[in-house]
Amino acid sequence: MDRIPVYVGLDYHQRAVQVCVVDRTGRVLCNRSCANDWAAIRELAERFGTVAGAAIESCTGAADLAEELVGLAGWSVDLAHPGYVSRMKQNPDKHDMGDAHLLADLERVGYVPRVWLAPAEVRELRRLVRYRQQLVDHRRDCKLRVSALLREQRVGVAPAKAWTQRWCRWLRGLADLSPQSRWVIARQEEWIERLTGEIRVVEERMRELTRADPLVQQLLKQPGVGEVTAWMLRAEIGRFDRFRSGKQLSRFCGLSPRNASSGARQADAGLIKAGNKYLRAVLLQAAHRLARHDPRWRALAGALRQRGKPGSVIAAAVANRWVRWLFYQVNTCAAA
Repeated sequence: MDRIPVYVGLDYHQRAVQVCVVDRTGRVLCNRSCANDWAAIRELAERFGTVAGAAIESCTGAADLAEELVGLAGWSVDLAHPGYVSRMKQNPDKHDMGDAHLLADLERVGYVPRVWLAPAEVRELRRLVRYRQQLVDHRRDCKLRVSALLREQRVGVAPAKAWTQRWCRWLRGLADLSPQSRWVIARQEEWIERLTGEIRVVEERMRELTRADPLVQQLLKQPGVGEVTAWMLRAEIGRFDRFRSGKQLSRFCGLSPRNASSGARQADAGLIKAGNKYLRAVLLQAAHRLARHDPRWRALAGALRQRGKPGSVIAAAVANRWVRWLFYQVNTCAAA
């Protein structure tokens, strides 16, 4: 006799996973806590039938568990978007049993708001990219701390752009700083030097990791794309062909204008508040470079400037159009 198909919802935690198993009619067959181990989860769920599908919310560690269930247990697993799942709840209470049941039910009816399960090599690169970004943010905070101290000490106008070699020599030669301010600034300069060295080490590791990556090498051939931009695109987007169109990719990157229309009022409300903020920042920086150096995008920026658009809007528009163009460039080359 054939075993009945069942659907599994997994509410992930570091030490344990809440496992809910339902049949095709939605009847709960099991809803209990289990060790955070793919073999234990499989053994519990398959007592009640053949697993037709499983869903787990995307969170720290969930992708690794999902990959183990796919590769070792042979399940079909969907990563669920936690924000959309939360909005689907019709109950103000939150508990593990309810969360696991909701995921199992969404999997059963095919309504799981899916998130792409990135392969291991993309997740590894993503760890390095985000670590580098943390170092860059820390270095920026040190520089801002120095700038704040200079304002507090009422230091005059600097003779050069901040943090150039000439500016740093000027900073070290300032005579009108208090002893404690000078000591703090010296400590911050030491931190900045250490962080700069660590950033170089991380970049070299990413360079080695992506040396044979065809997508990264293809991105580096595009005008306006440097190593940092290519690494960020590869880590956060992963695969361009998982999107149906360049417009969908641009929306994923947070570069599409948000519609705020109601009735007869038609309006935009700035960029959509979605996507990875660092990915969007890198793409906007690339747009500024393209608007200065690439004839095609310089012409677009000039046309928008003549219409009175501010610089931030121009950069967002160039980034939006460029990402759409890049989608077709990458997919066309991949198909060839």
